[in-house]
Amino acid sequence: MADATGAEEAADEAPVRVTADDGAHPDDVNPADHDPAPATAKEPETDGERSAESTDSEPVTKAPDETPAPADKGEESTEDATAAERTAKTEVVPPTASTPANAGSDDLSARSTAAAKTTPAAAPSVVGPAATDEASTEGDGTSGASTEGGDTSGAPIYEVRAPGTRVGRFFARVDEAAGGYAVDLTLYGLSAVFALVTALTSTLLPHRAWGSIAVWAYADAFLLAVLQFMAYRFLRDRPDKTGGPWRLLRRLVGNGGRSALTWFTWATAALLPLVVQAVQRADGRTDRAQEEVLVVEHMGERLLNDGTPYLSREAIAALPADERLMGYSPYQPGMSIFGLPRALAGNVWWTDARIWFALFTAAALITALILLRPKKARRPLAGRSFPIVRALQAVTVLPICALTLATGGDDIPVLVFCLLALAFAATKRYGWAGLAVGAAAACKLFALPVVVVLAILAIAVKRGGRLLPGALGLPILVLVPPFQVDQDAFLENVIRFPLGHGLITSPAQSPFPGYLIAQNVPGGRFVAIGLLLVVALAIAVRILRSPPRSADTASLICGWGLLAAILLMPTTRFGYLLYPAAFLVWAAALRPVHRNHTATSSPLDDTALYRL
Repeated sequence: MADATGAEEAADEAPVRVTADDGAHPDDVNPADHDPAPATAKEPETDGERSAESTDSEPVTKAPDETPAPADKGEESTEDATAAERTAKTEVVPPTASTPANAGSDDLSARSTAAAKTTPAAAPSVVGPAATDEASTEGDGTSGASTEGGDTSGAPIYEVRAPGTRVGRFFARVDEAAGGYAVDLTLYGLSAVFALVTALTSTLLPHRAWGSIAVWAYADAFLLAVLQFMAYRFLRDRPDKTGGPWRLLRRLVGNGGRSALTWFTWATAALLPLVVQAVQRADGRTDRAQEEVLVVEHMGERLLNDGTPYLSREAIAALPADERLMGYSPYQPGMSIFGLPRALAGNVWWTDARIWFALFTAAALITALILLRPKKARRPLAGRSFPIVRALQAVTVLPICALTLATGGDDIPVLVFCLLALAFAATKRYGWAGLAVGAAAACKLFALPVVVVLAILAIAVKRGGRLLPGALGLPILVLVPPFQVDQDAFLENVIRFPLGHGLITSPAQSPFPGYLIAQNVPGGRFVAIGLLLVVALAIAVRILRSPPRSADTASLICGWGLLAAILLMPTTRFGYLLYPAAFLVWAAALRPVHRNHTATSSPLDDTALYRL
């Protein structure tokens, strides 16, 4: 009888599948609303029968305690179909008892086929174990699961993800194909081609200098990813190999190895070219930095000497015609902080503004990954899940980000501070989220839409009092010194010049729809601005009627909203696309995870075994 009671308790603790078929966000769905009718398992009559049931790989058939009598045969068929459908949405099939605990990772055909035979094809997926470090000492994509460092019950923790939309499921399958290496190889291969083309054809000398180094970095990353993929396939077919050398080899593949390769590629494709150009510039080369680097350093010098980082309209007009562009500083006062080292220590390589952009970026990015790491993870910087590894790649090795950091760099710390704010919000640290997004907005107005979305999120979850002081206070605080010195100089540099009302035209003229409309349609600038306002109004109505209640939803709103703004603004740059790209990719890493315990262990990062 004790065994029967234990079986009933295990059934009560079984993972609950959460679905969002009704269009609601996965985080807003109440799991209780999707539970099937109460069911009890048939009690075995003998110990032998109980033992046989415990090792059987087929799911136990459960019958409802009480079924209302149908009015007719047609109603009975309809209710049976409905019950079967609900059961398909909530049933979770754990790995069979015969599955080795250290089996390989994705796309194991034999076990995937067995799972498909016992599970409806339309059911959503269960990814296990959660975040992959909680149930293992290593957490690599092909290593076996262990209870060390995990839950005290010895049961691994599984990650139950709502299926989302069909498009979302498609991209998830593409992202995780071949253990994630399919996208990795494509990314590094195309990045190498982009760097080669940039080195040979770019009209900007800093870009060509970056490409001549980055092409080798991306080529090396591609070859290393090929070796990782071969090792991954080799170990996947040998799940029983767990000795010392095999354990070392397993550390080099899976999400841990992919994360390490991402950090290495960022160091060689972005940081190395940055340092090389900074050293060459300190030695006298004048073609080793984009204009924004000089602008930021001049802002720091003016702040130190004049109390404001901006020149007035009259002072800019007094400059020679070919120097007026460099007289404008279209950034918030906080950006001048990155120019202070050169103003204080002079012309040496480590005072280059890009060096400090990179340092702040690395610190904020590492902090964000630590916040998003799985609980009890031994190596938080390894990024132990597919979404976190992909999120790391989106802000480091993606060529548009690596090129921007190495040659100009001012957008990267602003972007990463916004992502850090979202990571703080995802972990319910709204006070810190306000400070992070406030710091971003204090450097560049491009972060203000993120401030608005995060403010609405915080108010929706009743945390506005924690987020708003930092989110609004820092951007206002940095305005005090320049407003005391010359308020009109701030308006000329930060407001009039970007809107096209300065003494000269902004060089940010990428051929996006807004720019093309402004240049080729009568009154096109006003048409483009009108379209931009319509889109902004539509987004505002959407978030006010249905405010975001999670950081991943806020990230998606920021991504799509900024993409629309970049495409429709009369004056914009191609490089600004790094903002929506990062926000859209980071949404998956920010998504809340529903953790549930099961009674079996499983391979780490093994999504194929439990994809129904």
